Amino acid sequence: MKTFLKWLVLAPLGLILLAFAIANREPVRIVLDLLPGESEFQIAAPLFLVLFLAAGLGVLAGGLATWLAQSHHRRAARHARSDIDRLRNEADNLRAQLAARSVTALVRSQDAA
Repeated sequence: MKTFLKWLVLAPLGLILLAFAIANREPVRIVLDLLPGESEFQIAAPLFLVLFLAAGLGVLAGGLATWLAQSHHRRAARHARSDIDRLRNEADNLRAQLAARSVTALVRSQDAA
């Protein structure tokens, strides 16, 4: 069901993007120089490619910003996992010591009887 719903959304979206790309094939001039006037720093590319690349760079920049902003959460989770592992090991050691003491106590009580 989840796969069907995913395709129900993605298929029309893909068709819309394909139609957009076909309708906007004309090359546009992208000037990479910030100063006014004629520049040698320019490229010509189809409009759809320029827009798709800009959207892709925006997604990458947003993902990177989110990843960097959440670094303290990942660090806290890593420290919590190490504390949990340490406490589990300590609990296992204490259980083993308790079991060994109870066996020793049981043997002593049987020897006394």
